[in-house]
Amino acid sequence: MSDDIRTLTTRLAEEPSSLAFLELAESLRQRGKLDAAYKVARGGLGRYPGLADAHDLMARILSDRGDLAGAFDAWSDALRLDPLRTGALKGIAFLYFRAGDVAAAIAHLERASEADPDDPSIHQALARVRRESTAAAPPPDTAPAPAPISPPAAPAPDSPFTAGVEDERGVLLVDANGMRLAGELSADDGSEAGDRVAAQLAGVSREAARATRLLGLGTWQSIAVESPGAHLILTAPTSETVLLVTRDASFPMARVGLIADRAARTARSWLEQVG
Repeated sequence: MSDDIRTLTTRLAEEPSSLAFLELAESLRQRGKLDAAYKVARGGLGRYPGLADAHDLMARILSDRGDLAGAFDAWSDALRLDPLRTGALKGIAFLYFRAGDVAAAIAHLERASEADPDDPSIHQALARVRRESTAAAPPPDTAPAPAPISPPAAPAPDSPFTAGVEDERGVLLVDANGMRLAGELSADDGSEAGDRVAAQLAGVSREAARATRLLGLGTWQSIAVESPGAHLILTAPTSETVLLVTRDASFPMARVGLIADRAARTARSWLEQVG
């Protein structure tokens, strides 16, 4: 056992509530002792469930162990606690890239770049993802066949979400004036509540931007709310719109965040069509 690990182990044994577990688990991870690192990180996370550093650390360990789904959930939890955490944004971007979702990988790296524009590793990762995605694209045909006459372009759908992977209900797209643009939301009694909620969301994006600017937190990316009855994610597909995604509290918050990411991309594409 190296001196630093021995020292950290002793400190943690003497003060179980200290944050020494972060450094100890990371040292064990870097030495390839993943099982030991996992046990230390799990113990620390149990004591500090609201610490983004602990979730970020657990995600790195799980990723090294090959548990990519667990790593995704842990990094999502870190982002829920600290939306501008670049390590978590880079980690999720890596997982998206491995899964073949280049657009989502680039989106998360761009968010990381906005949060820390001076980090060269983010720019290098962005360049690599873009380069490899371009290299993987099939080359154009050298002798293309005559193109058939195309029918007139279909109009943009009334809602961006009906044809998507996720159900439209529980996803609400609102403009800056509180007008519902797309999506549906139901009250507890089953009645439609989309327009009422949309009106309440008017100005939320501006207020969030104002609050984060006053606090020196940079650009706001998303707001996550956990309640006994539901999990909610609020994000801004564009500077003039707000997207609300809500799911039952039984849904893991990480999955709600993934739904929100996909819905935001779909909404941006739809807004470009109808705009």
